[in-house]
Amino acid sequence: MTTNSDLRVVVGSGGSKNNVGWVHTEEDELNLLSDWERMFAPNSISAILAEHVWEHFTYEEGIEAAKTCYDFLNPGGYVRCAVPDRYFRNEWYQNLVKIGGPGPADHPASSHKIVHTYRTLQGMFQAAGFQVNFLEYCDGNGEFHYNDWDENDGFIYRSKRFDHRNQGGELGFVSLIVDAIKPEECSS
Repeated sequence: MTTNSDLRVVVGSGGSKNNVGWVHTEEDELNLLSDWERMFAPNSISAILAEHVWEHFTYEEGIEAAKTCYDFLNPGGYVRCAVPDRYFRNEWYQNLVKIGGPGPADHPASSHKIVHTYRTLQGMFQAAGFQVNFLEYCDGNGEFHYNDWDENDGFIYRSKRFDHRNQGGELGFVSLIVDAIKPEECSS
């Protein structure tokens, strides 16, 4: 069991090692819905990164996963979460990220259970006790909003700045990205 006060964990890293100095995990090692106590102590993690993970949960499972993260984060710790954005106006993108994915059962999106809006993602984390800061998202009119964020606090490839499909001022692939912060003063 790890108790390092500056412990940072990537869940569902997909083999990526983009976040140097972070503990990279996969679902078979660390499931967001169970088994955290065998690896970590409550209130022992400073940051959790999840890039395109929460869309594989139902809304209710997403709340449970958020509660798990809340229990294991230090007060003031955060989850940086990126998911596909239902309000991004791009037909190719929406077909790719839709519930059940675009086709074959082995496609990564075949297990998508929800495509979040900024409101559903915010509500899910708030239900678990978090305060939510939006980093990148599309509003209900499809307008993209960007708030500057530091990749050293959790690198998200599928983002405005880093995704190779975003070139020449045109957005080809975006994520809804939030920092869900566990309050400094909390009763956990």
